[in-house]
Amino acid sequence: MTDYDSRIVDLYDEDNPEGPDHAFFRALADERQAHEVLDLGCGTGMLTVRLATGNRTVVGVDPSPTMIAFARDRPGGQRATWVVGDSSSVPRAQFDFAVMTGNVAQHISNPDWTRTLSDLRASMSVGGTLAFDSRNPSARAWEGWAAPDRNSRDTQHGPLVEWMDAELVDDRTVQITAHNLFTRTGDTVTIREALRFRYRVEIERDLRTADFDIEAVYGDWSRTPFDDTAPVMVFVARAR
Repeated sequence: MTDYDSRIVDLYDEDNPEGPDHAFFRALADERQAHEVLDLGCGTGMLTVRLATGNRTVVGVDPSPTMIAFARDRPGGQRATWVVGDSSSVPRAQFDFAVMTGNVAQHISNPDWTRTLSDLRASMSVGGTLAFDSRNPSARAWEGWAAPDRNSRDTQHGPLVEWMDAELVDDRTVQITAHNLFTRTGDTVTIREALRFRYRVEIERDLRTADFDIEAVYGDWSRTPFDDTAPVMVFVARAR
């Protein structure tokens, strides 16, 4: 299982604040009158606890024990059930709403991707909603990610110096290497992640193979229909 340095996890919410994506997923859960909710790849649980309102049962799953520990201890964390693992660790409940946020889908390589969709379908009730986002490969976002110049900021763990490399490995995979130097201790934390870029037609094919029907594909969080110029693809599907 992938894990992160606890100092990086402590900064995660600051670096990834709530935005229109969370508002979209919360609104969709309300519209679908979701009762049994799964957040796969929940990270620090920011969205997970916001989904855990009223009489909803909410489960957050993430492969990082440090992320899950942070989520469990955050305000409202007691309202959700937390699981360390991937899709194979998802409880075989009958979820009527499942999400993968923050481009989690791109962190799942093949063939784990097809297994993940199959696992999700097995854990969902007929008619349940699956919603997730993935970057549009045509927008070539990675071309602006490399940041070799070092930037410094103050954090709760002292001054932090950051820089990042991004390399296109093949026509579908981008390797990101993020460097984090904590100057107080001299520790450098290096995070390497491979992101898989899939085109809309690929994702739709994989969803159908896993017994999902595609309900909508949006190009932003305001539900604008997707076109090839959009930076993001937001998928909403129904379990058959």
